[in-house]
Amino acid sequence: MIFNDFNPAEDRIFRIIDDEGRIITPDYMPELSPEAIRKAYQTMLFARTADLMAVSYQRQGRMFTYPPILGQEAIQAAAGMVIRRDDWLVPAFREMAIMLAKGVSLTEIFLYYLGNEEGSNFKNAHHVLPICVPIGSQLLHATGIAYEVKYNQKDEVVFPFIGDGGTSEGDFSEALNFAAVWQVPVVFTIQNNQYAISVPVQRQTRSVNLAVKSVAFGMPGIKVDGNDFFAMYKAYQEAARWAREGKGPVLIEAYTYRKGAHTTSDDPSKYRTKEEEKSWDAKDPLLRLKKYMEHTGIGLMDTDAAGSKEDKGVQADWLAGEAALIESYKEEVDRQFIAAETFRAYELNDVFRHMYVEMPDELARQKAEYEEFLRWKEARR
Repeated sequence: MIFNDFNPAEDRIFRIIDDEGRIITPDYMPELSPEAIRKAYQTMLFARTADLMAVSYQRQGRMFTYPPILGQEAIQAAAGMVIRRDDWLVPAFREMAIMLAKGVSLTEIFLYYLGNEEGSNFKNAHHVLPICVPIGSQLLHATGIAYEVKYNQKDEVVFPFIGDGGTSEGDFSEALNFAAVWQVPVVFTIQNNQYAISVPVQRQTRSVNLAVKSVAFGMPGIKVDGNDFFAMYKAYQEAARWAREGKGPVLIEAYTYRKGAHTTSDDPSKYRTKEEEKSWDAKDPLLRLKKYMEHTGIGLMDTDAAGSKEDKGVQADWLAGEAALIESYKEEVDRQFIAAETFRAYELNDVFRHMYVEMPDELARQKAEYEEFLRWKEARR
């Protein structure tokens, strides 16, 4: 078991490929077909394209505050390949790629960041909780769901996510403690992207790492190179198997780097250096997987998708093929954003009427006040 081989108390990091895409721990390499690896890269590339375009939409004033996932695609692509339809996804607010893998549409994600509550009404996604902005509370929800899963003897695993800053919240400790006490099937993921807004992880904890927090609660834990797709896939594969076999929860620290801002309201140049950012560019998850594919002769697209003959499965012109893919992705992302942008307006009554069976006086007052504001706004036109 990788949990035994990579003891977080020793601050060992689980890694399968290096920054040049070369396999350094072949004994742990997961069995994945070239088609699966190709699909993983395409998934990561689509997520990055959608993410960059989401930031652009916000900068154009067409969308509200958005939290980029730039640099964290390998974690979510790997999780999305392991998580099953009946498993539960309990996101924080930086899980766009895995939400897509679970069946949430980009249109729904965009609706959420346009302030439309229909963006949390996932029509084709099964067992996905809405985005959770209050830091840490989603982990308590995950442990509660997992308790019900165990109680009713279901074949389901719960996958909650949190950032490094969220580990300082009391909810984090409470959720992990009771998950271990009850031995429920939860795979906790800490996306350690080095900064909780502007606060570096070194100011969040004196622990040698974040994975070691698992020891105190009595569950397996592992620190994984979050920019190594294969290591993340293997870690999720083993953790899901552990939880599904009734052995209890697992804690994964995905050690990565947030290449973008915390949100589009943030300016990372205020608290980190260009030198630091450049050092992490060499560890980029897409670049590393691309190098692995080049070393092993796995093309970017198969023959049908490429539209041209390949030599031993290697795309003749990777850059041209990637550019063509990105253009097709951009068209799809733009189509879904326009669908969200032109979606019917969210009814004002729906903001208030679903809070209580009978609307209390204070909420009725707020509703009347907002209606008065809308009439004033309309009169000014």
